[in-house]
Amino acid sequence: MSSTPEPRPHGPRVVVIGAGIVGCSLADELTARGWTDVTVLEQGPLPAPGGSTSHAPGLVFQTSPSKTLAAFAKYTVEKFGSLEVDGVPCFNQVGGLELATTPERLADLHRRAGYAAAWGIRGEVVSTARCKELWPLVDESVVLGGFHTPDDGLARALLASRAQMDRATSRGARFLDRHTVTGIEQDNGRVTGVVTDQGTFPADHVVSAAGFWGPVIGRMAGIDVPLQPLAHQYAKTKPLPELAGATAEATRPILRFQDRDLYFREHVDRIGIGSYAHQPLPVDPFAILPYDEARARNMDMPSSFPFTAADWAPSWEDCRWLVPALRDAEIEEGFNGVFSFTPDGMPVLGESRALRGFWLAEAVWVTHSAGVARAVAEWMVDGRPSLDLHECDLARFEEAQRSPSYVRERGSQQFVEVYDVLHPLQPMESPRPLRVSPFHARQEQLGAFFLEGGGWERPHWYEANAPLVDGLDALPERDAWSARYWSPIAAAEARATREKVALYDMTPLRRLEVTGPGALDFLDRMTTNNLRKKPGAVTYTLLLDETGGVRSDLTVARLAPDRFQVGANSPADLDWLTRHAPEGVHIRDITSGTCCIGVWGPLARDLVQPLTRDDFSHEAFGYFRAKETYIGHVPVTAMRLSYVGELGWELYTTADLGLRLWDTLWAAGQEHGAVAAGRSAFNSLRLEKGYRSWGTDMTDEHNPFEAGVGFAVRMDKVFVGREALTDAPATRKLTPLLLDDPSAVVLGKEPVYVDGSPAGYVTSASYGYTLGRCIAYAWLPVLPTGAPVHIEYFGEKVPATVAEEPLFDPKMTRIRR
Repeated sequence: MSSTPEPRPHGPRVVVIGAGIVGCSLADELTARGWTDVTVLEQGPLPAPGGSTSHAPGLVFQTSPSKTLAAFAKYTVEKFGSLEVDGVPCFNQVGGLELATTPERLADLHRRAGYAAAWGIRGEVVSTARCKELWPLVDESVVLGGFHTPDDGLARALLASRAQMDRATSRGARFLDRHTVTGIEQDNGRVTGVVTDQGTFPADHVVSAAGFWGPVIGRMAGIDVPLQPLAHQYAKTKPLPELAGATAEATRPILRFQDRDLYFREHVDRIGIGSYAHQPLPVDPFAILPYDEARARNMDMPSSFPFTAADWAPSWEDCRWLVPALRDAEIEEGFNGVFSFTPDGMPVLGESRALRGFWLAEAVWVTHSAGVARAVAEWMVDGRPSLDLHECDLARFEEAQRSPSYVRERGSQQFVEVYDVLHPLQPMESPRPLRVSPFHARQEQLGAFFLEGGGWERPHWYEANAPLVDGLDALPERDAWSARYWSPIAAAEARATREKVALYDMTPLRRLEVTGPGALDFLDRMTTNNLRKKPGAVTYTLLLDETGGVRSDLTVARLAPDRFQVGANSPADLDWLTRHAPEGVHIRDITSGTCCIGVWGPLARDLVQPLTRDDFSHEAFGYFRAKETYIGHVPVTAMRLSYVGELGWELYTTADLGLRLWDTLWAAGQEHGAVAAGRSAFNSLRLEKGYRSWGTDMTDEHNPFEAGVGFAVRMDKVFVGREALTDAPATRKLTPLLLDDPSAVVLGKEPVYVDGSPAGYVTSASYGYTLGRCIAYAWLPVLPTGAPVHIEYFGEKVPATVAEEPLFDPKMTRIRR
């Protein structure tokens, strides 16, 4: 009888560092796509090598404010639910139950139920009685209600790792334990191999899936990995009489008591309890012991630190308060398990631009592991993931957000806030201020209320404008949630912009300088609109990926034949353009060395014209034109653009002259009633005009035509992504909605119901002060103007109507004058 020949490896040589749940999932996903020359290296013993996977309690909750994280978790549930080892399932679908013991938490559970509906996850807010049915051990007298998700459950992480390891091995992958990585080989900016204590492994691609050792591997490759390991308490009780006779691992839902930063799961006749209530316990990834040394020091594994009873004591009292059966119980064992946090709580994924072929799949919890692995495998094999990953892209962090102290402080705060009720606008309080524009001192004098984005302090409104509120028509009352991080002053600033003139600090918007003899050809090929215009032209255009998805939107100003200023969105835009730039084209991020003031309103020309000798009339300085000139003593690049739908200019200068530019404009503006205005008014005004915000309203999951930016696509030229665009009718559309009730407000990410069923979700929302209605943009099936829908806001169905856009000044008469 002939034997079956060994399958020959296909695809490039891939080395995955780490055989935890992420590394095993990735090997399975890569080999399933035909990349079978995969080697997974692990420093510890298999199948339990001693990282976070080895001690993970396995909780999988799918609901998240992040659509991307929810999609990762949904796939993890789907995949692990289909796997078993020796007849034992890799996923126990017991469901999840989040309890509310305060009115604030109960309201938040309604909001979480909205996320679930928006992202297609089964879940409902349930009564106290139903909570008692689902978890009989809780004291129902302290419970106000709960959020039940029947499809959540417990991942058997080591079993799922083994199942995927077996499948990947059957396709040709190999898993080598007891191989400690000591170096990353590279040549001419590209990875070439991985050095271990057992030999060197040549590689075309290397993926760091090393968990909390990620920064250690990153340093070997010369790559910063913005990840902070922290220790997290987990304890098991002794057997409980109330669970006597239990034989199954768990039958009740995973229980989360977020008001006290606790979660509970069954271990047959015991209860396991995890706590985030203690002080952050950051761990130095470079000081974590290797497996054998940890065992030699009587540690169960490198990721398992000694239990700290003093930190546990307050949580134990909270446990006994909620679950009376624990009042006479004892803790049998406990440990502090190490796992990873990032400054923004999201994973770190993608290929390094500094070292081609070196990938990160780090800061990933079991909850998201299979989903992340699929996305990274798609990215590697197909060139792009099927999900929008901009929230996870390793290129998303600013330089100022990569310092070890920043990563440690923000990562620790992410631990503290895991179960907090967080407002979508709520900033972290430290370290602040970090990045400030040259106008910051003047903004403080005007009583600016700052929020943070990308490390920048951004004024949202100015208390100096409070007297202007008295002249407004009565504004609708806001509920406590929508009133947070909001002020009626925003309405006054919006009105001042519409009626007079306002100064907006636009400094945090990213600016790139692209130069060189091939700059025009390069930018024209990379973007969708026609850039072959004379110097002085400004063009709104799009960056697409190869599948036609909107990677970003840009404004490109041609300042000289071979010099362009590009208004971009994130560090990932710089990364994308730099990856594609040919020899001789130079791209430089000039954001930190420059600043920008938006001068907008019907009196903008009256303010600016006396300050310059150049003609700023409409005839001499038309819309979407640029001019290098002087404002007073300050050299500026002036661009006739308006993101708020009013006459005006963006005025750019160097950071050292920024304060002089502000003072010059401010002094000249006083006779015209000029005010400083913040982001809150700005967002309202831009939604009235229907201007999109990339990353919120559209991502690379959307094509330009369904996103409503098809006007920026010229199909008669060659550009990246053109071949993927078709003239097939759209099945979904970014849709403007006006709430029917003038007093109603929504904030974003709420589910939208059509004919009683969830059909989409809100992206951006703001009260339109000029219109007297709240505006919400939403991804929905194509609907006719006037169609009725409902938006779910904290459990209430708020009626809204599909509107025609733009909602304000459709003929653009206010901008072009």
